[in-house]
Amino acid sequence: MSNVHQLILQHGHSEARRLLPEGKQLIDMAAAVMAEDDPALSFTYSGFCLTSFPHKKLGDSERWERHGHNVTLTIDPGSLPNADGVTRVHGVPYGSRARMIMLYLQTRAVQTNNPEVELGASMRDWLGRMGISVGGKTLKEVRDQADRIAACNLTFTWRTERGSGFVKGNIVKGGFRLQDLEDRSEQPRLWVDTVRLSDDFFQALRDHPVPVNETALRQIANNSAAIDLYTWLAYRLHALSKPTPVTWAAMHQQFGAGYKLVRQFKAKFGAVLEAALAVYPEAVVTMDDQGVTLYPSPPPIRERVTALR
Repeated sequence: MSNVHQLILQHGHSEARRLLPEGKQLIDMAAAVMAEDDPALSFTYSGFCLTSFPHKKLGDSERWERHGHNVTLTIDPGSLPNADGVTRVHGVPYGSRARMIMLYLQTRAVQTNNPEVELGASMRDWLGRMGISVGGKTLKEVRDQADRIAACNLTFTWRTERGSGFVKGNIVKGGFRLQDLEDRSEQPRLWVDTVRLSDDFFQALRDHPVPVNETALRQIANNSAAIDLYTWLAYRLHALSKPTPVTWAAMHQQFGAGYKLVRQFKAKFGAVLEAALAVYPEAVVTMDDQGVTLYPSPPPIRERVTALR
């Protein structure tokens, strides 16, 4: 448990903010998670804990490849017809909006044991479930990322002692198209009623779901790097039997998208780690000149609440 959590436990939320004014945001994030006695459950596929979407926009025809521990993710951009029937290429999904859309789809699919996911009664309802404020720019960002998710083709390649295995294909089966956002009527325009995950992706998700804390995700919903690090820690820490060092070179390979040099990544990583640990009070992770050390830690969701709701 970090100093932020200790301050809150010893002095309370308000006093902790006074004692550590430069860390008010971290204290608020940590306090929100600590206040949840029975946190809501979200799920993600284990492959997305070890690799991830890019943080920033790529060229529309640019392929994305990312390497994690014994796994590689490759995403190829795809195309979809627009409302006029004209086919358009959509680039690879990126940023925090794409991650939150995927977390919502995966969570609902696991909870209902059904690849067909309801999107909710309106745009505002769905965005509210993801903890994202509603606004014109936000709606356009979400629609763009939904199109990218629907169009792209992804491949997870796993390396094991018995050889390689893979999950390959679309994330979504068919379209994932949203209604026109320019509707000015009093009632917000609705999303399409449902979207269906592809059979292969849904099966992989069912076989390897990773539970995460929904309250924690909402605190870092606008920080794609913190989302990636948090889900990685949620996947790895509880499975460890001893302290496990990870070099800066390995951390850079997995999390350093956008940083050409390891030293550039290292200089920025501390703030990302602070955010991820603020919303994962049980996690024990240290950082030094050689890299980070992961320690066996409880999962972010206690065993008593991991049953599907």
